[in-house]
Amino acid sequence: MSYAINEIFYSLQGEGVRAGTANVFVRFSGCNQTCKKETHGFDCDTEFVSSEKYSLDALLAEIKDIAPRCRSVILTGGEPGLQLDSDLITALKQQQYYLAVETNGSLEMPAGLDWITVSPKVAEHCIRQMRADEVKYVRNVGQGIPKPLCKASHKLLSPAAEGKCIDPDSLRWCIKLIKQNPEWRLSVQQHKTWNVR
Repeated sequence: MSYAINEIFYSLQGEGVRAGTANVFVRFSGCNQTCKKETHGFDCDTEFVSSEKYSLDALLAEIKDIAPRCRSVILTGGEPGLQLDSDLITALKQQQYYLAVETNGSLEMPAGLDWITVSPKVAEHCIRQMRADEVKYVRNVGQGIPKPLCKASHKLLSPAAEGKCIDPDSLRWCIKLIKQNPEWRLSVQQHKTWNVR
């Protein structure tokens, strides 16, 4: 088994409930969604097409080498659910890593993950990951409050961004929605203002 990996890097989580924590990010190549402003209210801002093949052992070694003292890994993409399997989860757990995943929710995640973030890019009836620690929706001006089918402990709204800049109108819109729906909270892409990856 090999994994098509777009990049592996060590940084701080910049959004969501776990913002500010140090993690090794493993970005899987490939996605089963195409986010365009016309259909989703925002364009995808992540390059996840290019890849390098890693065997399981090579991937584990790279994660360890890039940050020997860090015991937290975020599996992201693209869509990690296209490649994530129990072999990788088991191997990382055996090395005592905390495992988080960021998924669009269109595929059910394998068992064994410590933290699941679902950020839907499909209609709610297409969601297959029905439980998560947090759900996070990107919102642009005019988009309503979501009605997630995925059950989560934390519900977050994130304003649409243009490159490294948060769109101020989208930010104001999200703040308005949260004031009207206080069970939600704001999540901005802080890593862009921190100038880290």
